[in-house]
Parts: sequence; C-alpha cells; structure tokens
Amino acid sequence: MPGKAQETSDPKERFSKTMWASMLAPEHLQRVEAEVIERFVPAGGYACRKGDSVDHWMGVVDGFLKMSSISPEGKTITFSCMLAGGWFGEGSLLKTECRKYDVVALRDTRVAYMPRSTFTWLLDNSIPFNRFLLQQLNERLGLFISLVEYDRMLDTDTRVARCIASMFNPYLNPGGGMQLQISQEEIGYISSVSRQRANQALQLLEKKKLLSLDYGGITILDLAGLRSFPAEDSDAISK
Repeated sequence: MPGKAQETSDPKERFSKTMWASMLAPEHLQRVEAEVIERFVPAGGYACRKGDSVDHWMGVVDGFLKMSSISPEGKTITFSCMLAGGWFGEGSLLKTECRKYDVVALRDTRVAYMPRSTFTWLLDNSIPFNRFLLQQLNERLGLFISLVEYDRMLDTDTRVARCIASMFNPYLNPGGGMQLQISQEEIGYISSVSRQRANQALQLLEKKKLLSLDYGGITILDLAGLRSFPAEDSDAISK
C-alpha cells in the first residue's frame, strides 16, 4: 500500500502540471483542491494493485509510475508510464470494475488521489472536464493500439524509439519538457527489453541525432523523428 497521506505547503502544486485543472471553473477547482489527497509511494512501491477496488482517480504530482501486469507465464508486460501531470484510471472508474493492472513507482513518487465522489461530481457539473476525459480516453486508446504494434511488428530499436516518444503525449504526460530524467533500466522497463539492449538502442538513436544521452537522463532533439522512426531505415541492431 502507498504511504500515509501528506499535505504539501501549497495544495495548488498538485495541479500545477495538470492540463484539466486549468480548464475548471474556479468553484469546481476549489472543491477538487479540498478533496484530493496526496500520498508518497517509495521506489518499488505500489500506488495501486491489480484486483483492488477502484475508489480514486489518480495523478502523478512528482515522480515516475509504471502501469503493468504479469502474464500467466511470469512475464511483466508494461502498458504505459506516467510522469508529473499525468492522470490515469478513469476507464476503471467509469466501468466500476476492479483494477486490471499494477501501478508501481519506478522512483520515489508523490501521487494525488481524487475520490470517486469528486470525480463523479465533476462529470455531472463540468463540461470542460468531460471534454478533457473524452480526449484523454482517445489518446490512451491510440497509445495502447500502438503498443500492440510495437510489440508484434517492430524491431527492438524502433520499439524503444516509439516508447520514448509516447511519454511526450501532451494529454497523458503534460508536465514534461524535452529533457527527461530516466535511467536506461527504466527505458528497458517501458520498452520490455533489457537494460543492455536499451543502451544499444539509445546509442543508435543518439547517432541518428534524435536524442542525446545525458547523465541520468535523455534530451529529445527530434520528437517527430522518434515518433516516425522506421524499422526498415534504422540499420538496427538485430533483436
């Protein structure tokens, strides 16, 4: 379970990198600020677990989360990663079902939890919030369709490129710039490859001038190039 609820010095900080909060009417945002709680999840800890009842909509205040599941064969399958400003779990809330995945902190992370009652109240009272959710659900559907393609049809280097690019979706991860503090091991997690293989792919992408490798992270030089990086032109290292 995540750590105890914590208060920040300024509750508005929880929403500073969040796209949907800026769309709310002042009275709606005031209620949200009063009812959302924050918890600390240490690296390796669970923000939520597969099979849990879904009682909150969740967002990353600061840190890095991985949405994943374990197959019957014991293989970890990563669906998505969430950075600061990203919110998730709306589909399970809307369907009132148990959670279908684990959400694990890849580093120390502060997570915001919006109660189901607050989420439902926003749906009933805020047209901008509804519009945001429609767009977010559409973006997430597109991401998951792409992940199936990455896993089944693309070579490893292209999969790493596309998975990195997916972390810069303005709806799903709105809070980041072109610099990303992420380790090669974490890139391996989101791409379902080993750290060593992720390193080989990153070296290739740097050679192609799509990104640069920094100490403890990467800087994106050509986001469009990462999104369209083609397997057939990558002179990729074999799987």
